[in-house]
Amino acid sequence: MQKRSGNSNTHCNNVVTLESQGARVDFIFMLTRDDRTVEDCLGVVDDALALGLRHIGFKDIGVPPATLRGLNARIKDAGATSYMEVVSTSADATLRSASVAAEIGVDRLLGGTDCESILRRIEGAGIAYYPFPGFPQGHPTRLGGTAEQVAAHCTAFCEKGCAGVDLLAFRSTQADPLDLVRAARRALGPDKGLIVAGSINSPARIAALREAGADAFTIGTAVFDGSFSPGKDALRARLADVVAACEAAAARVA
Repeated sequence: MQKRSGNSNTHCNNVVTLESQGARVDFIFMLTRDDRTVEDCLGVVDDALALGLRHIGFKDIGVPPATLRGLNARIKDAGATSYMEVVSTSADATLRSASVAAEIGVDRLLGGTDCESILRRIEGAGIAYYPFPGFPQGHPTRLGGTAEQVAAHCTAFCEKGCAGVDLLAFRSTQADPLDLVRAARRALGPDKGLIVAGSINSPARIAALREAGADAFTIGTAVFDGSFSPGKDALRARLADVVAACEAAAARVA
């Protein structure tokens, strides 16, 4: 994921990138199902890397820290960018997860809401941090908050030094998801990253996010349960469908 610019070059060579309003949009493949890292993540990551995917993430729950350490190392050794998303709900658990992220050396940490405490915990680790705007609750996570509240959170997070936000737009309980994306984009401006996570399960949603101004989106469960690719059993075929959807969305305004 890069800063937004006026460059409209499009490159989709399995490393899934799109141009959205002059900035590229990245597909982050999450090795997760139902907000948990899948137990066979070390095997699955090899398929993803073999396809050329270079943005790969996992959650802080589902497998032990030692597995996360090996998974993160495998992603980075392949030249890909690693992401860890925090789904812990208590303040103490979230900070413990941030400590794990710092210890194993992820590139980007997503989630959580107490950005000041998390930024202190990961200080000096070289991690870009993207907290949740709005009011995330429960597991699997749902998102409360209006577009105005999400925008206010984005502004505050930027002022405190975050790299951007991780927006659970399609988990919203109070607002239209795309209204939240557009509000976040306006509040973040061109130099902060907007990742949209959760329940992105169709080419139509990828295209809509692209048009609304997202810099990146995550897909995990919709690949593993087949909902993005009905009738296809092979993981690589399902991932290829996401790649194809990205390329189709790029071609719409090429």
